[in-house]
Amino acid sequence: MIDFSFTDEQKALRDLARDFAKNEMAPKAEHHDHTGEFPTEILKKAFDIGLMNLHIPEEYGGAGMTVMDELIASEELFYACSAMATAILANNLALAPVMLGASDEIMKKFIQPMTEKFSMAAYAVTEPGAGSDVAGIRTTAKRVGDDYVINGSKMWITNAGVADWFFVLTKTDINAGHKGMTGFIVDAKTPGIILGKKEKNMGQRCSDTRSVTFEDVKVHKSQIIGKEGDGFKIAMGAFDRTRPTVAIGAVGVARAALEHSVRYANTRNAFGKPISVNQGVSFILAEMARDIEAGRLLCWQSAWLVDNGHRNTYQASIAKVFCADMCMRVCTDAVQIFGGYGFNEEYPVEKLMRDAKIFQIYEGTSQIQRVIISKFLNDGTGIENPNN
Repeated sequence: MIDFSFTDEQKALRDLARDFAKNEMAPKAEHHDHTGEFPTEILKKAFDIGLMNLHIPEEYGGAGMTVMDELIASEELFYACSAMATAILANNLALAPVMLGASDEIMKKFIQPMTEKFSMAAYAVTEPGAGSDVAGIRTTAKRVGDDYVINGSKMWITNAGVADWFFVLTKTDINAGHKGMTGFIVDAKTPGIILGKKEKNMGQRCSDTRSVTFEDVKVHKSQIIGKEGDGFKIAMGAFDRTRPTVAIGAVGVARAALEHSVRYANTRNAFGKPISVNQGVSFILAEMARDIEAGRLLCWQSAWLVDNGHRNTYQASIAKVFCADMCMRVCTDAVQIFGGYGFNEEYPVEKLMRDAKIFQIYEGTSQIQRVIISKFLNDGTGIENPNN
């Protein structure tokens, strides 16, 4: 039976996230956008009230929440400021592969402490010459006794400058393709880790994004996630849990753009009446609302599937590509509705449009999502009903 109602706990989580977004994030969004200052104090408050690291298992001190729970909270956070929300939720991308393959020893050493004190993590996979083509990474890890020595560079790593540890994808066998890739959890204080400058990006400016170089970084064999050769499978498997969250983030940004547009269209007069009554504007608003509702349902479907033990790769990619493209379109339309004011920094929609673009790029570009969807269609599994 399909049921779209929230439990009492989910309603409380939504209200908690909504109040935090309204009272803590939104008032400071403009400041952090203009300065690029990392919102450390806001993140600490989010941690203190339980809005970070939501699905660390209960046996390691976490809340053990579902992907659907995370979606409910994330939409509210991204609605207020997607840059701050990305910083808050980037931990989950680093945590996802670790929780898929980590030993109990790693969970107790690296993950359980994240429930006890404020800390950050980063997912270090993308490289200067290997973004969408993850199998093309060049970072290596060579076995030396009981250790591995990591060398290479990563690029566009969110939270890199504030991370306490990294999930690092390497090649342990350069001749084995994706089967020769291995993931490690690496303490950020390990000698040989060199951080690049904070990048100045078009949008989501207060998110800490930079390069990370590994020069003879020594890690013990116990820090392998899963086993040697499992890295690609684990790194990609993490996206089944994180792409629905990124997609709902796009929904949150688009929702903000729509609400700003409706308010403006109802107060801006042209030819003696609000522009909202003109078909040219009202139809744009209607289409924005239609696509936001559709996007949210796609996110919920992909979250429900993975939470209930079904593979959701196909549905997660559909949610990601639809919501990313939808968000860019909705924010562009919002700027158009505002007219000249929309092109000005004094009004909110220009920031939303700048922030929106990254949804079509990070955690798999919109083009890569189409490749994934096509592969499922071509082998005949894409359109199967998971309940059959």
